Amino acid sequence: MSISKKSAKVLAALTALPLLAALAGCATTSDTAGSGSSDANETVKIGVVGKSDPQWPAFVDAAEAEGITVEIVDFGDYAQPNPALSAGDLDLNQFQHIVYLADYNVSSGEDLAVVGSTAIYPLGLYSTKYDSVADIPAGETVAVPDDASNLARALLVLQSAKLIELKDGGSIFSGLNDVDEAKSKVKVTALEAALTATSLPDVAAAVINNDFVQDAGLTFADAIAQDDPSDANALPYVNIFAARAEDKDNATYKKLVEIFQTDEAVQAGLLEASGDTAVALQTPVADLEKSLAKVEADTKAQK
Repeated sequence: MSISKKSAKVLAALTALPLLAALAGCATTSDTAGSGSSDANETVKIGVVGKSDPQWPAFVDAAEAEGITVEIVDFGDYAQPNPALSAGDLDLNQFQHIVYLADYNVSSGEDLAVVGSTAIYPLGLYSTKYDSVADIPAGETVAVPDDASNLARALLVLQSAKLIELKDGGSIFSGLNDVDEAKSKVKVTALEAALTATSLPDVAAAVINNDFVQDAGLTFADAIAQDDPSDANALPYVNIFAARAEDKDNATYKKLVEIFQTDEAVQAGLLEASGDTAVALQTPVADLEKSLAKVEADTKAQK
């Protein structure tokens, strides 16, 4: 949530899947899981939220130089890329963090897998009425994203900012019912992720996923509070490339992750798109898989 940047850039569920019918069939490759080098000029479809972000044109060009044709498929919200990948309309997607993927897998009974890391992004609290958290009057309302993974993270941001108190101290599974209203300074309302930004005229502040900050005419520097992406406990919020389980060792897909992580123009675009807030990562896949397995197990226990 994000989370993808416009990928969590992180993490939120909105509509059903109106774009799926418009997507062409999944491109196939002759490079099977774990096999050798990729075929020249094969096409790989990658679903993202925010196709216009500067890292994607640079990524397409860098992949083309390696003989891989990449087609970026844009989605308007976070609810769509995972079902599209599961259905075979995409080869990969890159928009979400581990917590979001774990929740999707558990809720849908799917087994989408991690192929590699991209970055982690701080999740920020924004306001057009108040210049600081301290200025927000008691009893005001703050909006947060309503999808489970980003909702919990947003509540932790609000607790860190001393706007609310969570009954159990807070976790990646915290929900609105965990807010101790008697001990909290503000009220919390949950909205679709794309709507938290547009709600700013009506609320004191809103936690806004990176994907929607600039679209709302804000800059990342406008955040009046945010979480710490460098915290050791932040691994579940690392953004990733995801594939179907049978394709997780596909050599072409691994090459694309390498290109994303190491190409200078791609990395520059990533930073530009995030307002220099993204922390680029090359986290070992084994660590990502271990984190995904744990979060999935914990999520099942919460269901």
